[in-house]
Amino acid sequence: MNLKSFDIVIVGAGPAGGHCARILAKSGHKVLLAEQNDNFNKNDFSSAATPLETLSKFNLPESVIGSFWQKLTIETSKVSQSWESPESLGVVLNFAKFRAFLASEAERFGGEVWLGCRYTGHSQAKGETTVEFKQLSDGQIITVSTKVLVDATGFARAIMYEKENDKPDFLSGTGIEYLIEVEPEVYNKYRGDLIFFLGDKWMPKGYSWIFPMEPNRLKVGAGRVFLDPKTVRPLSPLKKYIDLLIDEYLKSKNYKIIDKHGSTLKYSPGLKDIYCKNNIIAIGDTVSTVNFLGGEGIRHGMDGAQIAGKYIQSYLEGKISDFRDYETEMHRKFDKKWNISERLAVRKYIDDVNDELTDKMISYLKYMKTEDVMDILFYYKFEKISRGLGGYLLRKIKGWIKQFHL
Repeated sequence: MNLKSFDIVIVGAGPAGGHCARILAKSGHKVLLAEQNDNFNKNDFSSAATPLETLSKFNLPESVIGSFWQKLTIETSKVSQSWESPESLGVVLNFAKFRAFLASEAERFGGEVWLGCRYTGHSQAKGETTVEFKQLSDGQIITVSTKVLVDATGFARAIMYEKENDKPDFLSGTGIEYLIEVEPEVYNKYRGDLIFFLGDKWMPKGYSWIFPMEPNRLKVGAGRVFLDPKTVRPLSPLKKYIDLLIDEYLKSKNYKIIDKHGSTLKYSPGLKDIYCKNNIIAIGDTVSTVNFLGGEGIRHGMDGAQIAGKYIQSYLEGKISDFRDYETEMHRKFDKKWNISERLAVRKYIDDVNDELTDKMISYLKYMKTEDVMDILFYYKFEKISRGLGGYLLRKIKGWIKQFHL
């Protein structure tokens, strides 16, 4: 039986998988991008806020933008601080349109995109890798062959690990987000404003958010972090905190829920994921490219996909025989800042930094310039936190740094 053959089969059409397919198809390789959902609206799970440079760096069109934002606000249980710019600082992407765009780009450059196809397994024999999919519409099994197999299945890590017990320990997070339609006066008050909420009032063991989208639409979400579900003390459902934001903060009386979506994050402390195995390579959240402190993953997953794409091309051209250097480069790129973010996340979300200290930190940040706050929140330049801070808080932060050997 002659199987349909590809140079690269990518399983998972998230930001990393879609961008990797786009890059490799543009380079002239025969690419298959397979996604288990039959349309991109069914997996529209990301809050998708990102700095403005993401558009130019990854050549993204205006059609994938939900809104621009030029203001950052952080709300704690008792403190509110905002930083603003006369020009746009970033965008909130329409995640479904964004992923659909990446897939369409892969097709435009000659790749194939299969929606509604679930990966069910692979095998290797005589130097050939066969990959099996189940077509969800009719249950048909489809098998293809490939030279390189890419695991872009995110937290499922479906390809890199044959058994659940083979996986490393994870820090986990779960989040729920509503897309709501609100009154024009409510939308106009918060349009252009990226709002984060910290503290026990708004979201114990995590954080919540309100992001602007298309006219009269807002994203309202909440997420929490835990080490092991069995050890987490009983907490109220995430829905309670989303309702609190809508009722008490937005004060919207006649809002309409357009969509509800959620996602799970599993992050490997110390980045101990398997990056490659023979001709299989993992990208995106499969190798913990999401920043665990803020949960931002889109541009980091795409960054990692570009690195992977470079090594995949070299492998196909016979210049390298394995992907070990890919793992080395990924660690060089992410290790240091992700390690600090991970430790701060554990301190804030799991060890429960008290509200008083959170309030003090945000109060002191008001003396910082907007560009410095952007550097901390989106570029993880934590050394800037010490600027302008006094006495008690600075000693506390230095204590954390000493404790965590940052």
